Amino acid sequence: MPRPSISTATGDKGQTGLYGGKRVSKTSPRIHAYGDVDELNAVLGLVLAEDNLPDTLRTQLNEIQRLLFSLGADLATPLDSSAKVMRFGEREVSILEQWGERHEQALPKLTHFILPRGPRTACLLHQARTVCRRAERWVVELQKTEPVNEQALIWLNRLSDYLFLAARLACKHAGVEEVIWVPN
Repeated sequence: MPRPSISTATGDKGQTGLYGGKRVSKTSPRIHAYGDVDELNAVLGLVLAEDNLPDTLRTQLNEIQRLLFSLGADLATPLDSSAKVMRFGEREVSILEQWGERHEQALPKLTHFILPRGPRTACLLHQARTVCRRAERWVVELQKTEPVNEQALIWLNRLSDYLFLAARLACKHAGVEEVIWVPN
């Protein structure tokens, strides 16, 4: 029986290929890291499908989706590989920091922990933030055994901060008050 054209069957025994040709286990921290980046990109697709997303966030999240694809390629390519991919640098980090700073200035000062609630858009952004944090943890795990582009890790850390602020901004845009966490 024929397979779909996208199926190579080369991963049928639990291995996958990295850019540059090296094969690794599908349970490798590298595969977890860029797999979580892929999942994050899919969650941001859900956010972008929301009608009530502020235009500023929509524009920024479209750019972030594009960059996440590049980040996946960066993480899927060992630093010693001869394969040509975009490597994240200080420029990409700086863009996120600038966006985050603008969002923070538009929000009330945060004095308490808040629960990940609000309109659907904000909740999806909080979900994206948690997937981003998981991807970041896998990059840290990968760094224990292999060199990784340091700027990629920094960018993921800044992205989770950005997504938190974006979720808060989505609440503000919808006119929904944030729910403060009150310990028992």
